[in-house]
Amino acid sequence: MPPASISMTVTVKNNEPLVVPAAVRRRAGFKRGQELEFKAAGGIITIAPKATEAADEYTPAQRRRIDARLRKAGEDIKAGRVYGPFESAGEMAKSIEANIRKLRAARRESKSSR
Repeated sequence: MPPASISMTVTVKNNEPLVVPAAVRRRAGFKRGQELEFKAAGGIITIAPKATEAADEYTPAQRRRIDARLRKAGEDIKAGRVYGPFESAGEMAKSIEANIRKLRAARRESKSSR
């Protein structure tokens, strides 16, 4: 169950910073030291936790595996070991079926040449 909303009124004063009341920060779940992102448009200010960078979402081991797979994918593309692009799912299915037929024919041929 999401926490109940909270509503407070704060007066904007000249040359003083606008302070977000502690109760509002607690209700939002903001923690000390957390980076927040401010956006303003049309008289509305939105405050949200700063989004993490993609590099921060993965452990170093996960990042190494991802990078290795991306390198291999790049090699496959350069070597022409890819299919497509396809205009539709049906076109992709036909390509897959044609490749299966080729593989089966190659297997039959290699078995018969033994």
